[in-house]
This record gives sequence, C-alpha cells and structure tokens, in this order.
Amino acid sequence: MASFPDSVNQKEIGKAKFIAELQVPVAPFDQKSGREAWTVAFAPNGSYLAWSQGRRIVRLIPWEKCLKSFSPSQSGVGTNASSPRRLSCQSSDGGQLIPASGEPCEHTIDCGDIVWGLAFGSSVPEKQSRCVNIGWHRFKFGQDQLLLATGLNNGRIKIWDVYTGKLLLNLMDHTDVVRDLTFAPDGSLMLVSASRDKTLRVWDLKDDGNMAKVLRGHQNWVYCSAFTPDSSILCSVGAGKAVFLWNMDTYTLIRKLEGHHNDVVSCDFSPDGALLATASHDTRVIVWDHHKGTILLELGHLFPPPSPIFAGGSNDRWVRSVSFCPDGRHIASITDDRLVRFWSIEERAPQAIAPLTNGLCCAFSPEGSVLSVGTLDGSVHFYESPRSIASLQHMCRMALRRVMTTQQVETLAIPTLLCDYLKYKVI
Repeated sequence: MASFPDSVNQKEIGKAKFIAELQVPVAPFDQKSGREAWTVAFAPNGSYLAWSQGRRIVRLIPWEKCLKSFSPSQSGVGTNASSPRRLSCQSSDGGQLIPASGEPCEHTIDCGDIVWGLAFGSSVPEKQSRCVNIGWHRFKFGQDQLLLATGLNNGRIKIWDVYTGKLLLNLMDHTDVVRDLTFAPDGSLMLVSASRDKTLRVWDLKDDGNMAKVLRGHQNWVYCSAFTPDSSILCSVGAGKAVFLWNMDTYTLIRKLEGHHNDVVSCDFSPDGALLATASHDTRVIVWDHHKGTILLELGHLFPPPSPIFAGGSNDRWVRSVSFCPDGRHIASITDDRLVRFWSIEERAPQAIAPLTNGLCCAFSPEGSVLSVGTLDGSVHFYESPRSIASLQHMCRMALRRVMTTQQVETLAIPTLLCDYLKYKVI
C-alpha cells in the first residue's frame, strides 16, 4: 500500500522546508517515556509559543524571538531544508519574567504532573461572566492579561498568568486525564476541557473558574474540541468514531457527524467557520460542511483506500493531528507514516510534504507562515507553510461565510455556480 494515489507522482509534490527545531535537554539515562510534546499552542496575539516538553514542564518562548532565529539574515542557514536551525532551550533562572523593556521573556512552568493539553486565553472586558447573579469576583481580568490553561494527567486544570508565571486557579472536577483545552475566541474566558472521563466541562474563568456546564454524550474518551470563530458552536471528537457538534448558547447537542471508521483524535474549524476538518485513525482527514452535516472532501493518507474493517483497526497511517491555516486555504496533517502533509482545500493530493519522525500534534502560527509540530521526544519542529496569494474571490467568500451559514447562503438570489462556490462545494 502507498501513501499517495497512482495518479500522483510523489517526485512532483513540493517539499516543505524544515526551518528549525527546538530541542529539549536530555539528562543521562533519561527515560524516553514521559517526554512527549502532546500539545503546541500559540497566544492569540502572537506573543508566545508554548509546548508541553514532557516531564510536567511547559516551555514558553516569545514567538518574535523564534521568527528572528529563523531569519536567514541572522546566519547563513535557517530556511535551507538541508541545514535547519537547532535552537537550544535554556532553563529559566526563576527571576523576573518580564525584562525592563517590557518585551516577553522566555521561561518555564512546572505544572506538577504530565501536561496533555494547553490553551491560551485573553480577556475582552466587555464580555461579562454568564453568571450574572454574582456581583463580586476574586479575579478581575484585564484586557492586557494573557492566561495559559494546562490540562494534567491527574485530571486537574491549572490556570497561569503568562507574564508573571503565577498560578491563578486550580480547577478540579475531571476524574481522568484532561486531554485537550480550548478557550472561546470571543474573549469571554469560557474554557472547555475534554477528558478521558468521557465528558466535556465548561468553565467560566470570569466567574472565578466555576464550572458552568458538563456536556455528556460521548461513550468513550474525548480527545479534542474546537470552537467556531464566533464561539457559537463547539466540535468535540473522541474514540468510537465520535464527532459531536454542540450549541454553546444552550449547551445542547446539535448533531453527530458520521463518516469515520475509527477513533477521531483531532478537529479544527476554518477561519471563517464554514468548514470543519477532523482527523482519524482510519487514515483520513474529512472536511465537513458542519452546518448541514455533509462531507465535502476526504484527504486520504493510504492508497488504495482501505476497507472500513482495515481502517477501523491498527494500521501505520493513523492521522494524529490536523490544523487549518489562517489563510483558510490550506490544511496540515500529521501521520504515523513519518510525513507532514500540507493540503490545499482545492486538491485531493498534498501540495507539499516533509519527512517527520514521531509527530504528535501541530498548530499554525497566527500569521500562518509557520507550522509547529510536537514530537514523541519532546522537541518541536518548524516547517514553512506553502506560500500563495489568495484570490479576491476567496477573500470575499471568507468574509461572507463569517456571518452566514450554509442555509442562509442557499436563500440568496444568486446563480447556482456562485452559490456552490460560497458553499465550498467546488472543492
């Protein structure tokens, strides 16, 4: 079996540039287990990159510092795939985290247990707590405050002030590993945690971290969750082929999406909220129109396509992670076949590939120019994203789909071809 269809010549597929690698210092006789980088995350304002580098440690590095290190003008290498940069990780001295200049500073956080999930959150003062009956709160989150949530192996969630390194909240209610965390993008500081205890829990940090709701419905582990850009819909995925969509205004289940043949481990919405990408151990990434529950595109990682029985079992093409690029036109996937793939939503074959050993997770930088990948040994690899100029048509489509559902688009008095384009049916 092959990684590409017969109609695709692998030699003609573009090669993604391996820019750099953040390596974790390894002590003599250090065991390999427990060093996994299960999550990488970027701050919404692009100030920090964070990743769980194993051994209960989270590393935070100013993203601007990384970008300067990648620049070929800093040295003779950096963007050459044959000579990527190796960036060292020095331990924090535990002193002042913000230098006098006010620029972000690199530091570490010891979370006390293995870290599985990471998420940045920032506050918008106009977004009040949903618990309107309480007039006093312990914490008053300012607009310039940046929070980091860490999901731990013992079921706890710890909330940290990124700039001071201070522990603010310790949320305890899950009974198993907190596998994933995600903040609502609207600045309300609503946090959703996905756990192996088969539940999702909604926390209101503006109400001092009180739990607002428990979302039940998964029959097995919950691996990942993601908000639409307007924070109105949450997607959660898990073991047993589960893809659930939740209304976050009423905390009710909208629908279940059916199409995968194995555990679904990662999900992400497009920047305009019109598309949903899910990654599964069944060797596929599926791109959905989640408003109607239909499949628009299947991105296969094994050819010929395996039967549902084979895809539902153990294989060497498990898709570990998927991420939408901020340009809305590209998707990245991490798979067990030792490749990272960059896809265009307009094609069924990868636009670019690069070798990668033991990848676990991935995330695009806020500007979309770099893909960061966490690995089994705790290091982070960086790849240059495919570069292209978006058409005016696509930009207009994204602007429209940010405020209109598929059903609303179908009511427009426009030609069928234009309607299909706006609904992404042409992909």
